[in-house]
Parts: sequence; C-alpha cells; structure tokens
Amino acid sequence: MNYRIESDSIGSKKIPIDAYYGVQSLRGYENFKITGFKLHEEFIKSLVEVKKAAAIVNCDLGLISNEIKDVIVKACDEILAGKFIDQFIVDPIQGGAGTSMNMNANEVIANRAIELLNGKLGDYSIVDPNDHVNCSQSTNDVIPTAGKITAIKLLRKVIVKLSELNDALLNKANELDDVIKMGRTQLQDAVPIRLGQEFCAYSIVLQRDLVRLKKVLKNMESVNIGGTAIGTGINADIKYTKNMIPCLSKITGIPLLSDFDLIDGTQNLDSFLEISGTLKTCAVNLSKIANDLRLLSSGPRAGLSEINLPAMQNGSSIMPGKVNPVIPEVINQIAFNLMGNDLTITLAVEAGQLELNAFEPIIFFNLFQSLDTLTNGIDTFTKNCIVGITANKERCKAMVDNSIGVVTALCPYIGYKDAANLAKDALNTGRSVKDLILEKGIMTEDELVKVLDPYKMTEPGIPGK
Repeated sequence: MNYRIESDSIGSKKIPIDAYYGVQSLRGYENFKITGFKLHEEFIKSLVEVKKAAAIVNCDLGLISNEIKDVIVKACDEILAGKFIDQFIVDPIQGGAGTSMNMNANEVIANRAIELLNGKLGDYSIVDPNDHVNCSQSTNDVIPTAGKITAIKLLRKVIVKLSELNDALLNKANELDDVIKMGRTQLQDAVPIRLGQEFCAYSIVLQRDLVRLKKVLKNMESVNIGGTAIGTGINADIKYTKNMIPCLSKITGIPLLSDFDLIDGTQNLDSFLEISGTLKTCAVNLSKIANDLRLLSSGPRAGLSEINLPAMQNGSSIMPGKVNPVIPEVINQIAFNLMGNDLTITLAVEAGQLELNAFEPIIFFNLFQSLDTLTNGIDTFTKNCIVGITANKERCKAMVDNSIGVVTALCPYIGYKDAANLAKDALNTGRSVKDLILEKGIMTEDELVKVLDPYKMTEPGIPGK
C-alpha cells in the first residue's frame, strides 16, 4: 500500500495515500478500538451540517475565503448525500470528549476540499482541518450541538412510530369493544371489563408518552454552538454565534436556539438525560403492554387464551406446532436495554467536571441506540402484533360466566359479607354464583339478569339500577 506522511503535535504517521481521514483520525482509530461499531450515520451528517454552516458564516465574516468556503460546502454536501461515510473511522466510544470525532470530520472535509481544488490529499496548506474547517469552533461546542441535532432527528422517528402504534391501539379498541372478559388485579379475578377498554387504556398511556417526547424534543433545540472551548466564546467572532443559529437552522430544518448561557450549555448535559429518561418511561409502558399481551394470549389450551397474537414464526426446535409471542418478547428486551442505557447516561451526565463533561461519546452511543431500537421495536410491535390481534370471544364469555368475581355487583343488594360467603361457596363447590343465588332464593332470575349483566358491570354505576 502507498502512504503519505502526516504530522501532528504527537509526531508523524503513515496514512494510506487515498484516505480522506488524516493523522488525528488515525490516532483516534488506533487508540479506541472499543465497540467495533462506527459513528452513527445521522451523527456524522449532523457534524457535517455544523461544519457546512460554520464555513458559510465564517466566509460571511471574512474569516475564510469564498473559494475555501465553496469547496468545504461542496465536500459537506457530498457527505450529506452519503459519500465518504466509510472515511469516518473512529469508534463511537472514545476519550477526549469527542475530539477524535470532530477531527475525523475536519480531516475528511478538508481532504475532499483539497481534492476539489486539484491538490493532493494531506496538503493542508490548501485547506486546513483546524484553521479552515474548524474555524471559530471547538470540539466542546461542535459535538454537543451535533449530538442534539442527531437526537432530534432520531426522536422525530420515534414520535412518528409511536403515533402509528397509538392509532393501531385505538382501532383495535373500537374493534374489540363488544368483547366482555374478566378483569384481573394481582392476576386474580376482579370484575368484568371490555377488551376494547383495555386497549383504549394502552392508547392513553402512550398518548402521555407522546406529550412527554414532544416536550423533550423542543428542549433539545437549544444548542451551545459559539461557546467554543468552555462557553466563553474565545476565538469566535461576536457575530459568529448570532449568525450560526439561523444558518444551521436552515441547513438542518430544525428551529434551533442558542443556549441562554453558553457556559451552562457546555458543561451541563442534563437535556440528554431528560430525553433518555423520557424514552425509558415510554419503553417501560410499552413493556407493560407487551407483558399483558403475553398473558392474555397464553395457552393456547392451558392458559388464558383470551386473545390471539399473529403467528410470526415457529416457536420451538423440539416442540412441533408451538408458537411463541416473539414480538412482545422483543419489546420487553428493548425496554431492558433502554433501562441499562439510561443508567449509563445518568452516570455519564453526573460525571462531568468543572467546565466540561468529557463523556459525551458514551452518552451519544447509548442514547442513539435507545432511539434506534425503540423506533424499530415500535414499528414491528404495530405491524407484526397489534394490528393482527383477534379475540376468542366465546372463551372470554365462558370465563366471565364461570367467575366468582361477578359477586362484586351483588354488594349493593346483599352486602359485602353475604356476597363474600357466596363467593366462598362458589369456589368450594365449583358451582356458578348465579345457581347458588337462585337456590338460596336471594334473588329472582329476572333480577339476576339485570344485576349480573356483564356489560353493565363495565360501566360506572350500580348494575341493575
């Protein structure tokens, strides 16, 4: 392989002659072989959008030439179109508060810009990664800004998929609203409920999640670009920050704002913890729904079997015909993963010291994973589970008819104590509550029809009145 030699303050290194990354990227690659993953592509593009905006603003302020601005912008546009992504070689978990990420972007953009000016890769006398591409910037304002832009893009996808799931649950609630089944508390028979009411409740909790997610989405729009090293704005023209926000907003399509205090925005990462915590809450709610569906579909002969989940794949390599609730199971696992990611993010946000938090790489790695897996999980939950659920209506009816939980409706008529004795007798004898009431002459059959009307028990009020 042919090489070129590049130098930095540490020394010199051989760089593959056709590589668009440079010496600082290569050092980061060699130092941090941690996860085996590459930077998230959306994060790469967010980084590049910051660089593009900076080039435009720096040119307007006379800090770089129009010629250099044009080739930087051209290089950025090519990366945004999907080119040169393979040249971003650093691991997402790294020391240095993201300096390797930032320099990887600076070097790739600079080398492509050099090439556009017919220069040789690595000839930074033409376009310099630091003096030109990174002009008016620091890793400490570029990386958190790019991180927030990425989080917004990914969170928008979560919101779209969660809205689709909410709609699917509401449709299922309407479809199954005439199916009466036993409600359960602590896994024991309680009182009747309509299956549609259960699905409606699932929808309502997700609507709260949507409200929370949209709120944190708005909070992420405030960025610290222009704060440079520690938020004081050293080496950035006073007009730079003011002009960067509208320029970057136009490029990203996101209505960005400048942090109220750039020092605060540089040292405190609580907004990333807020979004992580909100995602965790959503994942917990989804996992609870998944738990319910696994219970309600358990069987098909020896369990509750009140609903049927779509059969998606064989459930066993040894038991023929077995079908497992694989989609709810993957939702549970996604929730477990998000809980772990949230703990990692919590620890990393807390570990910041003085004017900077050095642990943005681990925060972004876990947060972006949470956003991606939640988006994908919700999508498969909707398409491969919720829309295909059906009810075993006769099974639900039989369980209501055979339940002792209906005695609750008798309390206003015969009192709690007598109702409890009836329940005990029904449980001990295996007979129905209705048969025992008629045998004891407590009520007539006509009265029982009104009092033990299962549908009336699913609405507010006293059944039979």
